[in-house]
Formats: sequence, structure tokens, C-alpha cells
Amino acid sequence: MDFAVIVLLEMLRAVAWLVLLGAGLAIVFGMMRVINIAHGEFLMLGGYTVIMSTKVGVPLWVAILILAPLVVGIFGVIVERLIIRFLYGRILDSLLATWGLSLLMIGGVTMIFGNTNEGVSTPLGSVPVGQYTISLYTIALIVAAVAILAGIYAALKFTRAGLIARSVMQNPGMAQALGVNATFVYMATFGIGAAVTGLAGGLLAPVTGVVPAMGVNFIGQAFITVITGGASVVAGTFSAATALGSVSQAVTFAAGPVYGDAALLFVALILLRILPQGITGRIFTRSV
Repeated sequence: MDFAVIVLLEMLRAVAWLVLLGAGLAIVFGMMRVINIAHGEFLMLGGYTVIMSTKVGVPLWVAILILAPLVVGIFGVIVERLIIRFLYGRILDSLLATWGLSLLMIGGVTMIFGNTNEGVSTPLGSVPVGQYTISLYTIALIVAAVAILAGIYAALKFTRAGLIARSVMQNPGMAQALGVNATFVYMATFGIGAAVTGLAGGLLAPVTGVVPAMGVNFIGQAFITVITGGASVVAGTFSAATALGSVSQAVTFAAGPVYGDAALLFVALILLRILPQGITGRIFTRSV
């Protein structure tokens, strides 16, 4: 029984991990159709914000929940104004431009902080589960993933700003004809997506450590989750993360982490072969 509880919590942790990695990208790619190859570096920037803030005495939770999303969100707005706004509708060009941004960020951070792994202590401690122990921070990550998805859903579904953002992404010409400032909506949407990514990077910093090239390890899982999920930001991210995370963690327990990663990729390929438009391209088609 104790082992079953541990397995269940670890599967939920794997799902939460993919939600955190993919939520910000789902906003940018799912809504705006911008391929942001620098998404992993936005995660890295959120992590470094937490590390540097705590070193100067900022409380850890303030750094994670406030400073990380704020810094990366502002950085995202700057990137949108300087680079992305010229590339809407040009997917290949946005891919190349953000790839260059990714290399620039890795090189710049390496020059400033060096290529060493920075870390911060994992908060909250642990609790026993029978003969096993589980980190309370693992539960905190699960709660954070649920809160992020719930917040995105509420914002898109029940607020005027969310309705305007969805209308601009679906038909920008009509939205502008009705008086909506599409330029501001694009900027704000990209900034919010970056802020969510920064929050995820801050949340993951205590368990992964932070190094300039850490984004390379995460970008693949983030894109696989978002593409497998399809166009719907919340339903797509949640459904894909649940399917991929559960299978990956189950296989990891049975055969090891290498086979778990391979299983994640295999399941994603099968799902995309059956559902080429993603899970929400065929299922939950009217979901947010």
C-alpha cells in the first residue's frame, strides 16, 4: 500500500512536471503560433532569478512566486517588441530567430555566472509514508501545476481580457475592426506566456539546480507536451501531460529512467499518428 501511494505521487509529480514545462509554451505556441526555441532559456532565466535573489536575502517564496515571473515576463515583453512582433505568421523565421536568442542567452549567462551548477535548498522538508519518505515540495509542485492550469482557464474563460485575447488570436482583422488594439494583445499574451514560464523555472530551480544550458534538457519535453496536446491551451496541456507523464513514470519505475524517457517519446509518436492535430484537435475540440 505504501509503495502504491509513492508510485501514485511520483506519477502525479511527472504530470505536474510536464504541465510546468509546457504551460507557458502552450500560451505562446498554442495561441500565437510562434515557435519559441528559447523557451528553455526562459525557464533558465526564472531559475537564475530565484538563485540570485535568495543570495541577496530575498525570501525563497517571494523569489519563486513574484520575482521569477515578473523578471521573465518583462524580458518576454522586450523580446516580443524587439524580435517577435516582426515575425508573426512566419513560423520558420520565428524558429530561427528564437534559436539565435537561445544561443545568445546561453552565452551571455555563461559569461556572467560561469558554467557551474547553482542551487538552492529544497524547502518544506519531507514526510514519512510507511517505510518511505516523500518530499513536501513534490506535493507543492503538484498543487502549483493545478493552480497554474486553473488560473489560465479562469483568465481565458471568464475574463474580458481572456475573451479579447482569444478573439485576436482567432481573427485579428475582425478584432481590430471592432477597436481592439491587437498589437498590445500580442505583446501582453507573449509576456504572460513568458511570465508563466519564469514561474515554472523558479519552481523547478530547487529540485533541478540551475546551469546556463539547462533549457536544452527541457525544451524537448515541453514541445512534445504542447504539440501532443493540440490547440487548446489548458485541455491540451493537461491531457497530454497526464498521458505522457503517467506512462513515462510507470515505465521508469518498472525499467529505469532511460526507458521512461523512451516511453514518453513513443507514446507521443503514437498519439500524433492517431491524432495528427493533437488530442484536442479531435477530442475536447471546444475546450479552452
